[in-house]
Amino acid sequence: MAKKEKPVQHPEYEKAPMGRRAFFRRIATASGIAGGAGYLAFAPAGYPLSLKDESGLRSKHVEKAFTLPDFRVEKKFASGPDVGIARGTRDLEGNLDLKRMLKAAVGEIGGIDHFIQKDDIVLVKPNVAFDRSPNLGATSNPEILEALIRLVFEAGAQEVRVADNPIESPPDCFAKSKIEEATLRSGGRVYLPDSNAFKMLSTPGATLIQEWWFFHRPFTNVDKVIGFAPVKDHNLCHASMGIKNFYGLLGGTRNQFHQDINNIVSDLSIMIRPTLTILDGTNVLMENGPNGGDPSNVKKGDVVMAGIDPVALDAWAFEYCLERGRDYPNYLYLAEEKGSGRLDWTGRIKEIVV
Repeated sequence: MAKKEKPVQHPEYEKAPMGRRAFFRRIATASGIAGGAGYLAFAPAGYPLSLKDESGLRSKHVEKAFTLPDFRVEKKFASGPDVGIARGTRDLEGNLDLKRMLKAAVGEIGGIDHFIQKDDIVLVKPNVAFDRSPNLGATSNPEILEALIRLVFEAGAQEVRVADNPIESPPDCFAKSKIEEATLRSGGRVYLPDSNAFKMLSTPGATLIQEWWFFHRPFTNVDKVIGFAPVKDHNLCHASMGIKNFYGLLGGTRNQFHQDINNIVSDLSIMIRPTLTILDGTNVLMENGPNGGDPSNVKKGDVVMAGIDPVALDAWAFEYCLERGRDYPNYLYLAEEKGSGRLDWTGRIKEIVV
């Protein structure tokens, strides 16, 4: 190996002497740096640019809250109904044509093509809160969900997402309720929650959830949102229907809100403004809700409802599906006060028998 040559040295080089002005400039610069560093290190916490952090909170990452867009679509006809009701007739074997009922209900308020446009990304939010079979009325009907997803694809949607944050084990709930099976069979995509799927949501005007953790991941780039819920009894707020369904998008310690159930449900009505709400009145859980468990608590209702006014929709379902008259849950009055819809559905509902 060749011996590495050393660089050429220049012993004749002599450093020029520093002038008086240069010397004082360097002293001033060094003093300024030292003084600035001393200020940053020792200035009280409230002073500008101070590095003091006695609480330890300055270095803590703060999650910036986001807001949801308004997913609503203007009515097709200004004088048209806000709620469509499709009553089904059973065939000789006792079966209902659920897709026909769904299409008829949506048709009464403008048709699916009015609400869903070509290449839309659509989120469907069913109720998958419990590890229950679909005949118990505690979760959304998978047959109607499958029909809904197919209907949305027929309208030109490029993607349909199905998401919920169940109370019990998410994989078990999606499997036992048959929601996952129905979603995949119809070409949809299931979103299950995990610790990284939530972000802080800001809901101006809310009473309890002005800022709260929200199941954000499935909402990325979403154009339209459809709420799809069963009509059922609820032991705290008397009924769980379209508005209450969106409780399943909250994260964090959401069970604390049970102490003020009517306020939290009314907050949900302004937290998200869905494009459509679909209510399933085919298997109505009349008592022991919201989780049920006894088939004797379920009544065959043979009704599918679609609406753009979630307050009116819930009010009608409470009166006719749960058969509880007009002694409405308090959260419906609060939701009306917050501008989410109108309780009086008179003249704004169209019924059809299919």
